[in-house]
Amino acid sequence: MPIDREKATLSLDEPVSRVRLVSPARAAALEKLGVCTLRDLLTHFPRSYIDLSQVETCGTARIGEVCTIRGTVHEIKLKKPRYNLKLVEIALVDGTGILIVTCFRQPWLMDQVKAGDAVAVSGKVTFDYGYKRMTNPFIEVIGEGEEVTGSVVPVHPATEKLTAAWVRRIVANGLEAAEGLFDPLPLGLRLRYRLMSRNAALRAIHFPRTMAEANEARRRLVYEELLYLELFLMQEGAARSAGCVPHAHVVDGPRLGTFAASLPFELTGEQQRARDEILAALAAPTVANHMLLGDVGTGKTVVAGHALAAAADSEGQAMLLAPTEVLARQHMEGLGECLEGAGVRVALLTGSTAAAERAAIVEGFASGQVDVLIGTHALLSDDVVPRNLTLAVIDEQQRFGVDQRAKLLAKGQAPDALYLTATPIPRSLALALYGNLTLSYIKHRPHDSARRTTRVLSREQQGDAFEAAREALDRGEQVFVVCPLVGKDAEARDAKAAGRAREADAAGEEYHPAVAIEDDADLAGDDVTAATREAEMLQRTTFADWTVGLLHGGMGAEAKREVMEQFRAGEVQVLVATTVIEVGVDVPNATVMIVQDADRFGLAQLHQLRGRVGRGEKAAEVFLVSASQREESLARLAAMESTDDGFELAAFDLSLRREGDILGNRQHGASGLKLVNIMRDGAVIEAARADAQALLEVDPNLEEPDHVALAREVRLAFAHESAIVGG
Repeated sequence: MPIDREKATLSLDEPVSRVRLVSPARAAALEKLGVCTLRDLLTHFPRSYIDLSQVETCGTARIGEVCTIRGTVHEIKLKKPRYNLKLVEIALVDGTGILIVTCFRQPWLMDQVKAGDAVAVSGKVTFDYGYKRMTNPFIEVIGEGEEVTGSVVPVHPATEKLTAAWVRRIVANGLEAAEGLFDPLPLGLRLRYRLMSRNAALRAIHFPRTMAEANEARRRLVYEELLYLELFLMQEGAARSAGCVPHAHVVDGPRLGTFAASLPFELTGEQQRARDEILAALAAPTVANHMLLGDVGTGKTVVAGHALAAAADSEGQAMLLAPTEVLARQHMEGLGECLEGAGVRVALLTGSTAAAERAAIVEGFASGQVDVLIGTHALLSDDVVPRNLTLAVIDEQQRFGVDQRAKLLAKGQAPDALYLTATPIPRSLALALYGNLTLSYIKHRPHDSARRTTRVLSREQQGDAFEAAREALDRGEQVFVVCPLVGKDAEARDAKAAGRAREADAAGEEYHPAVAIEDDADLAGDDVTAATREAEMLQRTTFADWTVGLLHGGMGAEAKREVMEQFRAGEVQVLVATTVIEVGVDVPNATVMIVQDADRFGLAQLHQLRGRVGRGEKAAEVFLVSASQREESLARLAAMESTDDGFELAAFDLSLRREGDILGNRQHGASGLKLVNIMRDGAVIEAARADAQALLEVDPNLEEPDHVALAREVRLAFAHESAIVGG
């Protein structure tokens, strides 16, 4: 019977329940994995593979290495070392010895694995209590005659209700249902890069005969993901400016000149280059969509100030959106004063602005009496309507969602857009995430001569950190103490430990990172330090001779502002805070930071935090205190000691955890990049971007016969996304 290619292609968007063996219960389990359609199923890629052609024995397996061991279950036991902890212990034998397998929080294994079963386990071999051991390895019951036809076993993400073996069966049936589907990639691109067909690639990545075949399948599918993303971003960028007359800003006007001359310092070479690139983008007869990436403390804000002055010179208006009121006020006090001195009319609008003052500001902005409006989420209100918005600047853009950024830009007729971010990311990641933007980088701080050191300390060594803090206080300097949680709340702590991130506070001013407890070793020791408890204890003991302040996202805007003003004025010498200080808190006199439970934070976040000290001419010290004994956690923290370069750290973090929290609140593209490894696939990103540009130059709407299938896949890949503007 001939294959109906059109039917096979259209079937991709049918419910997964149409696939053989998918009962209502299994459909519900698949939905929890994000699998609702056949397309979702076929892109539910294996997270790893077990190469049964490279199997070690219990006797030959080397301590400290990751390997696969095949054997027979001699005994399986459920243990409860604590009332809130269950573990399954399996004794695996193979004729050469015994391996003890320990699985934390997986009691369902008692129903899936029985004594006498032939199993393969894959993980890191350790040695403890006289036995070779694996902790939380992948476990595969073998010899069941399922769809594993070669020596390579795919390991698909699974759930308690749907094992990896069942996922494999269902995926195999899904591949059968989609046999013969159209390949959306133009033949020329497939031939140029010697890529597999789409059908062959999907089959090979799920059920490879060899690891080389799996790698070739991945190469094809990675290119496909990236090409879709780049095409989508570029088309969205073009759509934003379609039918609009771009604003060609004046970049040699009097207010810009006065602003530049009034700066109390000379711009560094990197700052000058970024300024010139931004001004060139604003002056061009096309809509500017530019991102300025700079490490913490590199002076991105003052560079952006030149753009704001240029907007005023061009008889336009500008808006500067900041994620917190603390940061917005800081911009008003620093940048705003410099702009006003140059003849630019500036106003501040936040959620706490009094009603009468707010009404006057909104009216002045609508009439053109205000040139630059600085503010928080209050700027997004429907009643904030500029007379002629020509420039939108979004500071710490990763803190805003796609819809929020789009709403700000919609307040003008295709205004130029400038995005600022202190999340340092390599060029490869920037191209993948922000394919429709032009980029500028500032990598070095003006005060690099002011040395900033970082030390990782165990909980037993934290006395060294507090001694350094006391010495700094004696010199008249100030101290940050950072804690991951606001208060000691067992329920909230457990929710975080389960990986459920707490909602940000109503003002959107604080992000609480999820606290990851990955194995029993992480449960040892004291509770995760709470800011409130820490502040009370430090005021009573370690810093009794000084004033200790407390700052966290649960406080009201006015209370936060008051505490920060006291800290800036030196009335508070020690500030105990949560990650609310991650963005925009600038106190040059702060020279020591102590981060409690530092292993609970990502590297990008730790780097953002330590950027709050060493912002002046004085040397700074950062102490990362951790009770963790996990090798992975300690390796990550050690990287903080070895370099103060945010871009190097970002590359290291990506190599360990892929994109992770670097994506921030940006939602689009994340679902589409299932296989892309930013660090490994930099060359593919560059190629996909160039190919997308070339395709759109000759066929902007992808309407030619060879591109119709490609256009459909691009639309479907991002069908659930809002209008995308600027990453």
